[in-house]
Amino acid sequence: MTLKELDFSQDISKNDLLEALKGEANQVHINDFIKTCSFLKKNMEHVHPHYQEEYIKMYTEGYLKGYIDVKKDKTSYSGQVDVDELSEAINLLQKQEKLMEVEYSNNRSFKPYLIMSLYTTFILEEPVHPVGTPFPGGLKVRKEKDIYYCPVKENNEDNPLAVCGFCIALQEPEM
Repeated sequence: MTLKELDFSQDISKNDLLEALKGEANQVHINDFIKTCSFLKKNMEHVHPHYQEEYIKMYTEGYLKGYIDVKKDKTSYSGQVDVDELSEAINLLQKQEKLMEVEYSNNRSFKPYLIMSLYTTFILEEPVHPVGTPFPGGLKVRKEKDIYYCPVKENNEDNPLAVCGFCIALQEPEM
């Protein structure tokens, strides 16, 4: 099963979504990771040098970890996903993929990003950027009790290449 085979006209369980993400992960090849990591490194050129290496390492490990976690996840999750939110997230990711194709042609694979984003958000119910993700100014994603906070969410909600619109983290209130 893949995401295209999910029936959005009815409830979708977390387990069904996980199976679809596993189907997507089965279509990922080493070249997809190479393209994704090369793209990431190239696009980190605009990031302050102090953060570049840490960001590249964090994102590269995140894509690989997300892929491996999805493939190996044998947990039976209870509950359903919000079908409307999932549909909106997939539509956003598809639009992002098209934007990237126009901008970078076939030099980027989007599948690892899609898998990681949907898995962390809808299955694990965690933010796309893990707790501790650093941002300029010494700011980080944090968790207090059962709530995640991001220092840059509001600044990126209208960014067509960000997933902040469906990320579960809330805007850091002190920002």
